Amino acid sequence: MALPDILKDNLSVPVVAAPLFIISNPDLVLAQCKAGVVGSFPSLNARPIEQLDDWLAQITEELANYKSANPDKKVAPFAVNQIVHKSNNRLQQDIELCVKHKVPIVITSLGAVPEINDAVHSYGGIVLHDIINNRHANSAIRKGADGLIAVATGAGGHAGVLSPFALIQEIRDWFDGPLLLSGSIANGGAILAAQAMGADLAYIGSPFIATHEARAIDEYKQAIVDGGASDIVYTNLFTGVHGNYLKPSIIRAGLDPDNLPESDPSKMSFASGSGDAAKAWKDIWGCGQGIGAVKSVTSAQEYIEKLTAEYNAAKARIC
Repeated sequence: MALPDILKDNLSVPVVAAPLFIISNPDLVLAQCKAGVVGSFPSLNARPIEQLDDWLAQITEELANYKSANPDKKVAPFAVNQIVHKSNNRLQQDIELCVKHKVPIVITSLGAVPEINDAVHSYGGIVLHDIINNRHANSAIRKGADGLIAVATGAGGHAGVLSPFALIQEIRDWFDGPLLLSGSIANGGAILAAQAMGADLAYIGSPFIATHEARAIDEYKQAIVDGGASDIVYTNLFTGVHGNYLKPSIIRAGLDPDNLPESDPSKMSFASGSGDAAKAWKDIWGCGQGIGAVKSVTSAQEYIEKLTAEYNAAKARIC
């Protein structure tokens, strides 16, 4: 299982931080990368589009300066998430900005398009694609993605329903390229477990919501700290696609989390990065099942240091 050079020697722990819709921002991304974890954000978090140009310039310049000033530290590359959905009318412009700034890693989701992969490959970048089943994985690789992010049951946001054991083994039956696993991974032992079952890297999102740098309200962060797996509700009501959400936010919205109606998938919209989808993610808090491991709101660096210590301890325990 070969990793591309950009992911081989720049990580303090084998983790990619998932892009958090609305929440991820340059402060969080920079903190993640400086601590040796791939930081990422959805391009639609930068609004208006001119802000995306500014964010990419800021992150690129600051990481280059930090790496130059700290040659002995592991400084991870960053990634930008592109939502490849027919309602995202900013997609082409956002891709052009990724090409302009030579974004090292592009994470695509909700659609695999060869032209996007070609654009990223034109300057030497790599593409990792979100999938929830083996059929989607095959399609993404056929269309030119370099690696896969297997989103298993229990992941935050738009999650799949397959066991990570089933999903990883089916993909590894035919694919030996970069493979990430998402779904309730929140401590160092889980990172090692993901590698043991065949993934190269862990993909961690929800715990980063409870960091000082995250662009989330205090109540959301505290709900992560206070919550556990039983506080997560799986529904397609809010965006039209099934995902996992924090029960307290659903109750705050005046809804009964145990009796939510079904929604129409055509309801999802990412037009200009606004509309119902953005409102849903702002008022209804996406979250995965692994948050029981999160005990306090900390800095991203402190959380990554904790992950690294737990990961090394798990390896020592097993080996």
